[in-house]
Amino acid sequence: MNLKQLAQELNLSISSVSRALRDSKEISEKTKKLVLAKAKEHNYHANHFASNLRKQKSKTIAVVIPEIANNFFSSAINGAESFIQKKGFHVLIYQTHDDVQQEVAIAKHLQNGRVDGIMMSLTSHTSSIHHLKEIQHKNIPLVFFDRVPHNIEAPKITTNDYESALKATEHLIKNGATKIAILCISNILSITNNRKEGYEAALKNHQLKINKNYILTCDDSREANKQQIRKLLSSANRPNAIFACVEELAICSFEICQELGLKIPQDIKIISYSNLQTADILNPSLTTVTQPAYEIGKEAAAVLFKLIEATANEKIPNKEIVLKSQLFVRNSTKK
Repeated sequence: MNLKQLAQELNLSISSVSRALRDSKEISEKTKKLVLAKAKEHNYHANHFASNLRKQKSKTIAVVIPEIANNFFSSAINGAESFIQKKGFHVLIYQTHDDVQQEVAIAKHLQNGRVDGIMMSLTSHTSSIHHLKEIQHKNIPLVFFDRVPHNIEAPKITTNDYESALKATEHLIKNGATKIAILCISNILSITNNRKEGYEAALKNHQLKINKNYILTCDDSREANKQQIRKLLSSANRPNAIFACVEELAICSFEICQELGLKIPQDIKIISYSNLQTADILNPSLTTVTQPAYEIGKEAAAVLFKLIEATANEKIPNKEIVLKSQLFVRNSTKK
């Protein structure tokens, strides 16, 4: 039964029934009881989605990420949901699969008012920000996290990538590594560039030469990435340590080492940015730089709701919030 039918049965106007169901003071207690009794009799439930549309509110937040299978993003979603659900909102998750065209299509799809705010982490190929500015022109609150663009005015939640990469590289050096390769995913993303800069700074601080052959830019193809790593580790001047910017490249490195008969950490040490919960049980256990993914998601959601709940005259600063990653030392980098 819909609201119109319920009103006809009660011989009341639709607006009176609607007010009674909302416990409005404009409706007498006697009428409210009649309406609630009839609604219960017919198992009537209010259509909150339609009501929200009339108020131009969807009570929904979109979270746009490259992939949900990544441990970092799944943990960040959990953090965001923990905050969003307390606000009585729902979460819609969109995966770009690291495809910039898919990201553009999702951005256009979300411009029709079906969400009240957007949390977004970019693809590794996003260079143009036109589709992102279109969202802002529609006055849809927008917050970026982890993979963020620095050429757009919007709040951003990131981690201390430069400092944590410097610390990770120095850890390898202190444990005997002298020829350290870094495996990156993109030259566009600021997180990759910050990590690379931290890696290079650590080498310079310890008077180690930066070898361009040890800086690999990988892509979306797992097989192509393994081929690059295989070529690197089969070379005459192979590195004795690998610093992976994402956990997928660390796993690929483990596989290639096993294939080539290289022992970790005796022949080569491996460290990686990773939120992998099974890092402890890998053989050997993986030393990781672990980002506070849950807290990043929660903080991004909190900032987003400040934008949503801000009054017309209230200005929310577009600042960047930087949280700290943590180094967990395990067997893959033992001296």
